Amino acid sequence: MNKTYYNPEDLKKFGNVSEFQKELADKFFSYYGDVFKEGELSAKEKALIALAVAHTIQCPYCIDAYTEGSVEKGATEGQMMEAVHVATAIRGGASLVHGVQMMNKVKEITM
Repeated sequence: MNKTYYNPEDLKKFGNVSEFQKELADKFFSYYGDVFKEGELSAKEKALIALAVAHTIQCPYCIDAYTEGSVEKGATEGQMMEAVHVATAIRGGASLVHGVQMMNKVKEITM
């Protein structure tokens, strides 16, 4: 059996975080539930956003949960992969734009 830091079974225990601090956990789960209700964005759109964010923050639990949620809400494989590519482009661009800071520093110290 392979041991990893991320046990897929732990995702099912997410609600148990209230065991050590119920009041704050209850507030979080109330907020969390409200965020994912239908609103200006559809449940499917919210699931796809969450899937993209999950890839950006590289949370295996979130990737599993929002892949499942996206499929349940009718997202296609193509839509899910496109969401992942959007997240990848933003993450890559955010790293690359910091190259300007490096360039500015090089110019400052070499001039």
